[in-house]
Amino acid sequence: MLIVMKFGGTSVGSVDALKNVVKIVSDARQNGHEIVVVVSAMSGVTNLLLNAAAQAEVGHEEIAHQAKTEIAHKHAEATLHFLDHTPERDAVLAEINTLLDEFEALCHGICVLGELTPRALDVIGGLGERMNAPQVAAILNRAGLPAASIEATQLIVTDNCFGSAIPLIDETEANTQARLRPLLDAGKIPVVTGFIGSTEDGIPTTLGRGGSDYSATILGRALGADEVWIWTDVNGVMTADPRVVPEAHPISHLSYAEISELSYFGAKVLHSQAIRPARRVNMPVRILNTFAPDHPGTLITADYKNNGKTVKAVTAIKNMSLVTVSGPGMIGITGVAGRTFTAVARTSTNVLMISQASSEQSICFVIPTSDVPKVVASLEAELIREIERRDLEQIKWEEDTVILAVVGAGMKGQPGVSGRLFGALGQEKINIIAIAQGSSEFNISLVVAQGEADLAVKAIHREFKLEKP
Repeated sequence: MLIVMKFGGTSVGSVDALKNVVKIVSDARQNGHEIVVVVSAMSGVTNLLLNAAAQAEVGHEEIAHQAKTEIAHKHAEATLHFLDHTPERDAVLAEINTLLDEFEALCHGICVLGELTPRALDVIGGLGERMNAPQVAAILNRAGLPAASIEATQLIVTDNCFGSAIPLIDETEANTQARLRPLLDAGKIPVVTGFIGSTEDGIPTTLGRGGSDYSATILGRALGADEVWIWTDVNGVMTADPRVVPEAHPISHLSYAEISELSYFGAKVLHSQAIRPARRVNMPVRILNTFAPDHPGTLITADYKNNGKTVKAVTAIKNMSLVTVSGPGMIGITGVAGRTFTAVARTSTNVLMISQASSEQSICFVIPTSDVPKVVASLEAELIREIERRDLEQIKWEEDTVILAVVGAGMKGQPGVSGRLFGALGQEKINIIAIAQGSSEFNISLVVAQGEADLAVKAIHREFKLEKP
């Protein structure tokens, strides 16, 4: 099989973790598989880079030098263990130091200008992967596994939406086949930078935080891979956040539709866009644990497999706000909803949930709290005449809210699910602020106060007996 393996930050973040990576790749090669490795930055590196850039914008240039020193030490420690004092180590560290010098120079420019543009942020944010790929390739080579480091800027072509770029499939497939297929045919393991790509003009972009998952499925689709394996630090997709529900356990199988709902609504084990390339070509994806490689993890395919559970998982996305557009003038007037969401779209804000009463007197929707000021300003500008005539009330919003997503294909056509859900929350005296359910019936979404989120998740998990595998 041809397998694309993505290793996240914690999976490549220490000497012990990297030892596991070497063993996992070695075992796969011994089993006769062709392997493409996609790597994130070492754990903590991207945060150091982005924080230093943000500090440089407000004049604290010294933070960049501190970050440079910390990142250099982290890589030096890992390379010393695996490569010892060898020319290979010297070459890797020289490449890393060149990138760190570039980072410090970029931060100096940001400090001088007093401005951090999205384009500059993408260049800086992707440096961690660019440092780690040659390091991992050298470590694999030293272990007798022939590997070659490749920057995804040479493979993944995107639009110019910096910070959350969208891949251009045809161009990406052509590049990937041309660059990676010869390496695979020569028996080598390409080690590709996750998270990053470039525009058609060669300008670096990123796919959004956590985008290395997305990189892996993009490359898997481009190569016609048999499977994509996402190596992380948990035993697959969990029934709930184990930090909130200690009884949570891994789910053995999910459909594309189910994982799409879960990843969209805050299940951080997988990037929200990562399943799309796999879904287009029916390519299986596995979520596996680098630190427990024998655990079967979670298999994600097109098929829904009934595990006897009506609900498979419950997740929460926090730091949300509920915005409400309401007023008697909305009743029967065509176009108010369209104008509302056109105004929101102008701010490039992601709307995670929408609910409207049948009376048509109000529309409410959920957005990240950080986007509330610009969204409210855009709505007031768009609807100013209706507000002045009092056909509409002033735009209202409620901060410190959470979306709970209750997910499972077993809910489809099953009577009584909503009753059990609302009953469980009612017993805990948790107020439901808003509700939405799609026609697929795979997801019921609820808005509750942020302070009640953990209690709500526990109550739902208990009601649907998700603690029992």
